[in-house]
Amino acid sequence: MSVTILIPARYASTRLPGKPLLAETGKPMIQHVVEAVTAASGVSAVVVATDDSRIVEAVEGFGGQVVMTRVDHVSGTDRLAEAATLLGLADDDIVVNVQGDEPDIPHSLITTLVDLLETTDAPMATLCTPLPASDVQDPNKVKVVFAGNEQALYFSRAPIPHDRDGDGECVKHYLHLGLYAYRVGFLQTFAKLAPTALEQAEKLEQLRALEHGYSIAIRPVDYRGHGIDTPEDYAAFVQRTPPS
Repeated sequence: MSVTILIPARYASTRLPGKPLLAETGKPMIQHVVEAVTAASGVSAVVVATDDSRIVEAVEGFGGQVVMTRVDHVSGTDRLAEAATLLGLADDDIVVNVQGDEPDIPHSLITTLVDLLETTDAPMATLCTPLPASDVQDPNKVKVVFAGNEQALYFSRAPIPHDRDGDGECVKHYLHLGLYAYRVGFLQTFAKLAPTALEQAEKLEQLRALEHGYSIAIRPVDYRGHGIDTPEDYAAFVQRTPPS
């Protein structure tokens, strides 16, 4: 069994075009992401999956591994499934999906996530972290509720759970981290599942798995970082990153 980190990377971005190749630190951002996760223990390979030749050139330029995928994928999961096929991964191998805009991600989260998948019957696993009350209303911050056995119950852009009495005594909110681990066999199955109503309403692909009856293991961790979505996010990253 191998563990491969796959990093889907697209050039197009509504709020920050060319995001993976921004290089004001002296390195393209995709290189920062690759370097951040490479130190994770037990990882066999770190591979960027892209449909853009400019990103291929950049990754090869810093000595990274990259696979070129089709341009017609509807979702990142579809791109990961094709990449797993191109790499010849076996059904019982593990793929970890790391977003290409998370240059600050601690490699310890990868280890935690893989450990969770290896110790659960669920075919996929993810992570969450406590969410401050000030951020609960933000629809860009995806909330999750889960059971005591580390099984996700629901993901939503809405504030869940709802605090009916408003006293906050029984309510804890958790932010879903966009980090996933899959068995390759399930990843291929997941990519073929029909889109579902809740997925389309919330624009959250993980709901497709729940609606089709598959379980998602989830574990809370202490993480306060976030992806880079806007020019302001990137400027802040540049400011705190020593030049290469």
